[in-house]
Amino acid sequence: MTDRILQLIASAIEEINEMREEDIPTDDILDLRLYGSGGVFESMYLVAFLSQVEEGLEDEFGVDVSLASEKAVSLRVSPFSSVRRLIAFIEEELQLAGATV
Repeated sequence: MTDRILQLIASAIEEINEMREEDIPTDDILDLRLYGSGGVFESMYLVAFLSQVEEGLEDEFGVDVSLASEKAVSLRVSPFSSVRRLIAFIEEELQLAGATV
């Protein structure tokens, strides 16, 4: 499941890169900081990125997952701090939603 989620995230970043003048580096994607101190996204791009990932998750796993939920933003360690943390959060949410993997 992790590889499938990572591929969805990488695809979303590629789509975002098409809209940006400066590409987001993906050579060390798991440790890529998404938002906050040192993050590659400002809030507008983060929302667009999360929307693309949510659409991909629905297509891939057949469940509706909200990544910008109150739960996500209230966690002590933000799931948006790195791709690795986002994947862990998504896996948890997919399990709660009963996704077939």
